[in-house]
Amino acid sequence: MAERPRSLRRVVLLGTASLLVAIALVAEVLALGPRAASALPAPRLPREMPATDVNPFGVNIFLDKEVEEWKKRRTMEMIAEAGIGWVKQQFSWAEIEPSPDYFWDDKYDKSSWEKFDRIVDLAEEYGLEVIARLDRPPEWARPAGSNPEAPPMDPHAYADFVYDFVRHYRGRIHYIQIWNEPNLHREWRYGSPVDPVAYVTLLRLAYERAKEADPNVQVLSAPLAARTTDDPDRLNLSDLTFLEEMYQAGAAPYFDIMSANGYGFEDPPSAPPDPARMNFRRVELLRLVMEKYGDGNKAVWLNEYGWNAAPERFPTERLYWGRVGLEEQARYTVEGIAYAQTHWPWAGVICIWYFRQVGDIPDTLAEHYFRMVNVDFTPQPVYAAVRDSAAALSIATPGWYEEMAPPVRRRGNWYPVRDERASGGSYLASSLPGSRLVFAFQGTDVSLRVRKGPDGGRLLVSVDGITGRGTALPRDAYGLAYLDLYSPQEEWVDVPLVQSLGDEYPLRSHRLELTVADEKDPASTGHLCVVDALEVRYQRSYTLFGVASSILFAGLLASTGALAAELRRAPPPRPQPVPVNPWTLRPEQIKPPEKESGSGSGDRA
Repeated sequence: MAERPRSLRRVVLLGTASLLVAIALVAEVLALGPRAASALPAPRLPREMPATDVNPFGVNIFLDKEVEEWKKRRTMEMIAEAGIGWVKQQFSWAEIEPSPDYFWDDKYDKSSWEKFDRIVDLAEEYGLEVIARLDRPPEWARPAGSNPEAPPMDPHAYADFVYDFVRHYRGRIHYIQIWNEPNLHREWRYGSPVDPVAYVTLLRLAYERAKEADPNVQVLSAPLAARTTDDPDRLNLSDLTFLEEMYQAGAAPYFDIMSANGYGFEDPPSAPPDPARMNFRRVELLRLVMEKYGDGNKAVWLNEYGWNAAPERFPTERLYWGRVGLEEQARYTVEGIAYAQTHWPWAGVICIWYFRQVGDIPDTLAEHYFRMVNVDFTPQPVYAAVRDSAAALSIATPGWYEEMAPPVRRRGNWYPVRDERASGGSYLASSLPGSRLVFAFQGTDVSLRVRKGPDGGRLLVSVDGITGRGTALPRDAYGLAYLDLYSPQEEWVDVPLVQSLGDEYPLRSHRLELTVADEKDPASTGHLCVVDALEVRYQRSYTLFGVASSILFAGLLASTGALAAELRRAPPPRPQPVPVNPWTLRPEQIKPPEKESGSGSGDRA
């Protein structure tokens, strides 16, 4: 009777082990399935206001003052390495046009554009967008003896310079800022009242001439210096008063993007706005003025932003921007930008003041301590904080992304175009073969929103450097996958560009490249490639679930089958007693009879 129980125990143990292993596998797959899917971030929603779905990180630079080429290059290199997408640079009217209609540097006997052209060249090389600040009139244009920031005697002269500037950099610089802080007399006409009406006239003429040179250039209004009070003589006006008077003078139609300043002073980024206090969220009060005058569909970009980290030993009376520690400066800077991204659907680029100076701001001035990088290129803690924060935005997870979103990097000649038919009110366009868009994403599927038309070109498509990976697009004569944008009629379409790119968890990063091709449809009249938006999706696969389920059921079948087979098997024959002849047994083989045990009553006598 001992054989069968041991066999049954072995079968039951094997079956139980198989069952437990299979259940563990299924549990693991379930963890990688619904639970993994729920662990993914919620899909990113569209930012519908123009000029808001952009890389929020920008910096102010002063490369017009830099002489050595390696320092200019190193500056751009470090900016790009930190994931910053924008550089704001002053382009001095006085330097570019030293005499009327004369664009030549007599001192060095060369074009007065050359120095600034080199800055733009480097920005393009490192994939950075330029915001050009246009001010500082030449002596011939402003009143004799006036300060270098004074407005011109004839605002048409400035408008003509803006026209020349935009025409010179057409297709290369797409954003221009008209003047700087005109609510302060030292940035307007020193010793005279500031004049919102005169500024609006300057803005209107500059806007009209800029659009004449390039209809797609984007015009930013002048940022206003933060002030809590109005000077009785109107030498300085608060930013709120000046902006209100700008709108009353009819400014609204003459700028595309509102510029503002966003210094934090000594408050953390979350400190609430207050008309009597200067802090980061004071920008919200300016926004209320915009909405009051029906101008709420425009983005707000911050021209200057940051916290000053002067040493503790610095004299209090010279801390014009307050002070925080270096670690607070780093933390507040990235927290403020994150706050804007989360709470301000109207926020766009935020230009930190400033990246690096060339050595003309001594450490005896509080302004010295805004820097992200020292003159010798030693980074401050704020540089590392920005780099880490920007890296988190550089890869698209599932959701919707406009054409200028942080994960999209541009190379070559792509220019933004405002169009109400486009998603987010704008799109990117290029007709230059070789121009590329690089899109980093995590997901299995990518759709591309494009415009097709009679002048449509072709986009070559590759994923992770492999042409045609994850796509069913046609191939050209060289075997390259391409998307044809030609159509006899103009149409906006969503194209499934990448499909079922592997079943993976955790998600891996991929690199989608779109390149304007030399070839085009023979019927097309041009090479125009229009990219509007991208959508990333993650399709969760049940392959692993099916495999584990198969293991589970196989284990169950194996164990139950073995058990059934064991139960069906005929029992072994019962052992039969062997007859014994008591007369043949030796005396020692005969056992005496056992005593009968009682129930605790002892032995009987």
